[in-house]
Amino acid sequence: MNSSDFDQRFDDGESVLEALDLGGARRRRLEQKRVNVDIPVWMIDQLDREASRLGVTRQSIIKVGSRSGWSNGRLLERSAVTSIQKDEAAEGLEAME
Repeated sequence: MNSSDFDQRFDDGESVLEALDLGGARRRRLEQKRVNVDIPVWMIDQLDREASRLGVTRQSIIKVGSRSGWSNGRLLERSAVTSIQKDEAAEGLEAME
């Protein structure tokens, strides 16, 4: 099928799938690669709590967060506050000793 026939069939709302070779078709930039990342335990705990709250997996939270650039910052802000609070509490206990 030449390009004019292809265009005409497409414009007429007819299927053009039989004219396409989809055997090697790929969605660009969606190939997956497994990576290992070292993450502090407190952050894993926060990810797990958020995943549990939403009823999804930890991996889903990480994927969605990384895709959105952590734009809402909600999980990270809560994690940062929790971390700061823990650090301040530990400093306070040390000062009491």
